[in-house]
Amino acid sequence: MGWWQIDADTLARSRFVISPLDETLACLKMLYFGVAGHPGERAWLDAHRPAHLRRMAADPVSALLVAAGLGREWNADFLTPTPTEGQSFADGVARVRATGPDEARADLAVSLGGTLPAALDRDDLPERAATVLEDVWNEAVRPDWERRRRVLEADVVARVAQVSRGGWAAALDALRPGTRWLGNSRLQINLNPYPPRDLSGAELILVPITPQRHGWVAWEEPERYAVVYPCSGTLADGGARRVPAALGALLGSARAAVLTLLGTPMSTSQLVGVTGQGLGSVGRHLRVLLDAGLVQRRRAGRSVLYSRTPAGEVLAEAAGGDRGAGAPD
Repeated sequence: MGWWQIDADTLARSRFVISPLDETLACLKMLYFGVAGHPGERAWLDAHRPAHLRRMAADPVSALLVAAGLGREWNADFLTPTPTEGQSFADGVARVRATGPDEARADLAVSLGGTLPAALDRDDLPERAATVLEDVWNEAVRPDWERRRRVLEADVVARVAQVSRGGWAAALDALRPGTRWLGNSRLQINLNPYPPRDLSGAELILVPITPQRHGWVAWEEPERYAVVYPCSGTLADGGARRVPAALGALLGSARAAVLTLLGTPMSTSQLVGVTGQGLGSVGRHLRVLLDAGLVQRRRAGRSVLYSRTPAGEVLAEAAGGDRGAGAPD
């Protein structure tokens, strides 16, 4: 079992960071493994994986590089530079491209768990890796980045509220599969028999991604460590934003989108992040739904969470579940 020793100073310096590069690497892992975590991811794979596989078939060296770098237990370190706040995709991929050839080969040997294939004994591996990531970003991530960014921001809002209610231990526990708070300032990061690491005085960065079956850790010893984790499944599933046509006709598509999302309790800030509607618009929709007895609210620490009432559940289910047109941004 791998775990990190995290002191009070490190927890005090902990923060959430949104990383376009990590989102892109997680999407590359989805394209490589071809496994979806929910129907929205399956639709995304169906739309983008065939073209990605054709690009890889046309470039066997890069295909072998991807296979070596995305190990099932460990990514090649140079593909996962620890992100900084506000770092753009271009800045992140530039760090991948700037990796020295010897370092890239060494990292790939570790992720493979064995000897590097002769075909990868070359100096252009960082350039090839950066090019693959740029292709995934441009073709499959950037067109949808604004929606993804809103989802990630909504997850951060929820996690920060969790910290305010139960402290960092509550937020770090079960952050991703294999991760849990062990007590005594120890964070289990995976189930593998790796030696513990002491993060005393370091900076801990928490990075949400939307793909649900991926996550990893990264570090730049001894200053910065990162845990990349899948954000809340309800937020990540694009299908959660689908509005039944009948419900949209009854309430209006924007208000129906809010009611549809409230199958899981959410704050106003989360609703703004996921729907893309303005704060004033979301507030007006919530007021109407509250007055109609379709939603309820309760305080959770410093946050106010909204959820459907039994009447709201009946209306949403009677309208047809997830059938119908997608909600507008």
